[in-house]
Amino acid sequence: METEKTAIEKLFFDYQDALNTSNVNKVLSLYTKDGVFMPTGGPSAIGREQVKGSYEFVFKAIELKLKFQIDEIVIIDEKYAFARTISRGTQVLRETGVKEPEEGRELFILQKEDGQWKIARYIFNK
Repeated sequence: METEKTAIEKLFFDYQDALNTSNVNKVLSLYTKDGVFMPTGGPSAIGREQVKGSYEFVFKAIELKLKFQIDEIVIIDEKYAFARTISRGTQVLRETGVKEPEEGRELFILQKEDGQWKIARYIFNK
């Protein structure tokens, strides 16, 4: 069980790094093939192509510097888990250069795919 939690924690550190470096390909590698991204105030992105488009849009508009705090990891079975996190940091609006504080609460549904924990569903609010 602890090994699985450690693997899930690594997933979040990898996701944090992908966001902080605006790396769309790294983000995509952390999602399941049928992953769903549900951003605040935006439409749900369903499947790899839509998820890719959503993150490309986000990274074109803002630069993120976030740190995730993991509040809860619950492993349901060998294939599914969920987690609650809080992210805090800053965002820079690329168009204006304005830097603002950024904070969100997140809920992740995780699924093991090809032996690796990945993001199956992700929703956040501010």
